[in-house]
Amino acid sequence: MTSTTRLKEILVQRIRQNDRITFADFMAACLYEPGLGYYTSPGRKVGAEGDFYTSISVHAAFGRVVARETAQMWRNMGSPAAFTLVECGAGNGRLACDIMDYLAEREPQMYSGVTIVLVEREPSLEAAQKELLNVHAARVRWLTPEPFESGEFNFSGCLYSNELIDAFPVHRVIMTADGLMEIHVALKDDDFIEEMGPLSTPAISEYLQRISVNLYPGQQAEINLAAPVWLTSAANALQRGFILTIDYGFPAVELFAPHRIRGTLLCYHRHQIEENPYIRLGQQDITAHVDFTTLMACGDQLGLRTDWFGEQYRFLLAAGIVEEIEEIEQSDATNEEKLKLRLALKKLIMPEGGMGDTFRMLVQSKGVESVRLLCQRRIGG
Repeated sequence: MTSTTRLKEILVQRIRQNDRITFADFMAACLYEPGLGYYTSPGRKVGAEGDFYTSISVHAAFGRVVARETAQMWRNMGSPAAFTLVECGAGNGRLACDIMDYLAEREPQMYSGVTIVLVEREPSLEAAQKELLNVHAARVRWLTPEPFESGEFNFSGCLYSNELIDAFPVHRVIMTADGLMEIHVALKDDDFIEEMGPLSTPAISEYLQRISVNLYPGQQAEINLAAPVWLTSAANALQRGFILTIDYGFPAVELFAPHRIRGTLLCYHRHQIEENPYIRLGQQDITAHVDFTTLMACGDQLGLRTDWFGEQYRFLLAAGIVEEIEEIEQSDATNEEKLKLRLALKKLIMPEGGMGDTFRMLVQSKGVESVRLLCQRRIGG
């Protein structure tokens, strides 16, 4: 029996027991069912051999620019002797490695007191992370999500995530003539079908009320109730410092705009976009764009100040990507290698056709006065 078949049997049984389940429960199983979900089973997910690219797949310069900003955060905190970096959803450890390489090379004083904690659900990834981060082994720790979510873990420094929140399970809703309804997953002859029904929790309508969103007739949308819960855990764990969130998404006014009549839910398999989440169970990624308005509003309630929010290209240009490109140009690399690198870096910063404006970056802080970040600099000035 294949893992996809086993996962389908589990889901079929759950639906039979309850008549139907929420799409959030279906998505949670497809992505996180122990040993069977997309993110909790072995296998390469990112890069040429995986299902999708992220900014870290393009070039180490992305991680090096993030490292420049974390060093600036460290200085904003008074250059403390101890500084903790926390990466939630660390994957194979590539971003962590690029950041630590930069700090070891360019920020030796900060590096001498840095500990990096990798929070990851998939146990098999630890071996790949250890291999990649071997040179920094004395400064690396691992943490399962449970202590992070329960409040047992706390730190001062910077917590960052890259394409984490877009993969949290979402509730799907649709505005009908009878009001807001939820899209549930049911069965017909052992095949998955969608059924409309009452909201499974009042938290869904309360979510939309908080951000003053009214959907149009026929409009579908995704409601990520897990994102504020995760941010609450992050804010509680953070004693003093910063939270950096990197993901694709929009402010609420753009995310729930009427032209997104079918919402933003998509699947990814071998670099192909797929709109059907009911196939390849556990074998394809399922994502929805992030509502950054809710993250900022939730942060305000948790004592997090929003210091910067904007497109990835603005962050990278202000925080040092130009300097990274100049160093590549001055290196001993061949002209062909430099051209390939320039084309790769274009993907990170091009506002149209690249990752530059698809991805947004949010910086929030707690207990840090007079914040002066690199990303706050005017581009070109």
